[in-house]
Amino acid sequence: MRAPPEKASAPELAADDARLIERFVERIWAEDGLADRTLEAYRQDLQGLARWLGTRGSSLVTAGREDLSAYHGSQPVAVRSMARRQSAFRRFFAQLARDDGAREDPTLLMQRPRMPRSLPKALAEREIEALIVAPDLAGPLGQRDRAMLELMYSSGLRVSELVELPLAGLNTRQGVLRVTGKGGKDRLVPVGEEALSHVETYLREARPQLAKGHGQPAALFLSRRGDGMTRQMFWTLVKRYAMQVGIPASRVSPHVLRHSFATHLLNHGADLRALQMLLGHSSLSTTQIYTLVAKEGLKRLHAQHHPRG
Repeated sequence: MRAPPEKASAPELAADDARLIERFVERIWAEDGLADRTLEAYRQDLQGLARWLGTRGSSLVTAGREDLSAYHGSQPVAVRSMARRQSAFRRFFAQLARDDGAREDPTLLMQRPRMPRSLPKALAEREIEALIVAPDLAGPLGQRDRAMLELMYSSGLRVSELVELPLAGLNTRQGVLRVTGKGGKDRLVPVGEEALSHVETYLREARPQLAKGHGQPAALFLSRRGDGMTRQMFWTLVKRYAMQVGIPASRVSPHVLRHSFATHLLNHGADLRALQMLLGHSSLSTTQIYTLVAKEGLKRLHAQHHPRG
C-alpha cells in the first residue's frame, strides 16, 4: 500500500524576525491590553509574512511595499481576515519606522479592504417584552435581572455602561442616569417610568439583601456575592431568559437590547440627532446605520400586509 505523500513543512522562521514579532506583540499588549486571541492572530499574521519573505531572500526589516503587495496577492483570505492582517502589518511596520527614523513604512499607501456593512440585529417589540418579563420577581436575583433588562432597553445603554453604573449615577427623583461612555465622556440619559419603577423596587428590596455583609458597594447592580456585575454575568442571564421564552440563542446578545432600543425608537418616529445623544455616539454616521434597520423592518411590514406589496 502506497504511503500518503508527506505535507510540505512550513518555511523556517528567521530568528531575527521571530524576535521582532515577539517584541512587537509584547509592546502592543503593554500599550493597549489587547485580548490574547487578537495578539495570537497578529503573531500568526506576521509569522506567515516573515516565512514567505524568507523564501524570497528577504525579511521583515528589508520588506518593501512591493513585497507586501505581492504577499497579499499570493495569499488571498476573506475580507475580515485581510483587514485584521493589514492592521497587524500597519502597526508592526509603523513601530519599526518609529524605532528607526530613517526607515520608510511600507504600509503607508496600502489600500484598506472595503468591509461589508452589517446591520445590527434587533428583536421585535413582542420578543423584547417577553424577554424583559421573564425573570421571577419572587427573589432578589429576579428583581435585579428585571431591573437590568428594563433599564438597558429603556435607556439604550452599552453592556459595559450598564454593569459599571455606580449607585451615585442614578437620580430617581429626576428619572435620569449619568453614564460614562466611550472615551470617558459623560452623558445624561432619561429612564422610562416602567424601568424606573423596577429599579426602585430593586433598590428597596433586592439590593440590601445582596449587599448585606459587604459594606457599602459602589456598583448599582450587585452579584449574589455582593460585588459588581460583569459583562459575562449579564450575557449569561440574557441567554438564559431568551431560551426560557423561546428566542434562539443565536439571535440574542446583551448588545441586541441596545440595537432594539434604537431601532424601535426610530420606528416610532424618534429624531436621529436625539437618538445620537441618547446612544452616546460621537458621530451621526454611526447612528445612521439604525435607519437602515428601521427601513428593512418597514419594507418587510409593507410586503407582508400591503395588498400590492
